[in-house]
Amino acid sequence: MTGPQTEGADPPGTTVALPGEVVRRYEKFSRFNSPYPAHDRGRAVDLYPGDGVGRSPVAGVVSHVRTVGCPDRPYAAAEDHLIVVDLDEGWCARAGVPPGTVARILHVIPEVEPGDRVAVGDALGPTTRSGFFGQWVDDHVHLGFRAPGADPLRASGSLPVAVDAPVEPVAWDGTGAVVERGPTHVVLDGPRRSGAGPAFAALASDEGVPLDGGLTHYAGGGTFAHAPRPADGAGGGSLGPGDAVSLLGTRIGTAADHEAAGGAPRVEWDAVDVLANGERVVGLSLFASRTDRFGVKVVCPDREFAVGEPVTVEVVPSGDPIRLGVG
Repeated sequence: MTGPQTEGADPPGTTVALPGEVVRRYEKFSRFNSPYPAHDRGRAVDLYPGDGVGRSPVAGVVSHVRTVGCPDRPYAAAEDHLIVVDLDEGWCARAGVPPGTVARILHVIPEVEPGDRVAVGDALGPTTRSGFFGQWVDDHVHLGFRAPGADPLRASGSLPVAVDAPVEPVAWDGTGAVVERGPTHVVLDGPRRSGAGPAFAALASDEGVPLDGGLTHYAGGGTFAHAPRPADGAGGGSLGPGDAVSLLGTRIGTAADHEAAGGAPRVEWDAVDVLANGERVVGLSLFASRTDRFGVKVVCPDREFAVGEPVTVEVVPSGDPIRLGVG
């Protein structure tokens, strides 16, 4: 999730193909789990390190470091940070972009300064609890890109991003027990992946497509490029623009074009509610994870569940769905 620095109309541009070996350095990643426009248009990716260290997903030379204000939240820091890196030609070649492309990294307290050279995996500084996050959002590194010659500090101009990392779709029956509880969320113990297959897995739609995003508390979500299911060797389903997307027997949205060449489709959510044990909750926070038991995160600031409590999740049509904005 990223702040207003990513808002604005973005021109068409070369797609950045983020290499899979870069993404596999992180525990989780998401392209659409944010209300901010860059994510909704497939022009940013959030990378979750899991250890509180903001490691660089790119190689190059730091050109700018900026501190910016962010929304006042009782659980968050009062400021956020931007690190701009002029990318090495070798990194640009691997990502399929021209030399001179730059990376924008947010939500890391910088321990680097202009002129420093960084390699993939280098520590840039600790991650920060930004006021741009919802309280249930884990610390992460936000990554976006600008074309050669573009102003890296402007509020618009990010390039489309595709992630070269297949994701296993994992089916779920909507049930699980609480294994983690936070102030505004719980994590359930299901679904569990097979233990084989690609590095990452995500919750599958009824069509067998791995889902991404805030379902449906953000206006739009998306999908991941999926891998064959290891149990039977068969691939998951596929979606094209206009196709219906469903979960737990209910239609949840419609597939739409992705601005990134080769990117998996976006999803425009339908008007639905998520219920946990029969009560409406804010939604489901979805992402791709490398762990065997990645769990489903239920966003529920107004509902308490005890650790160990069984939970049944349903999705139902709604006349007044929850939609969270960027403020």
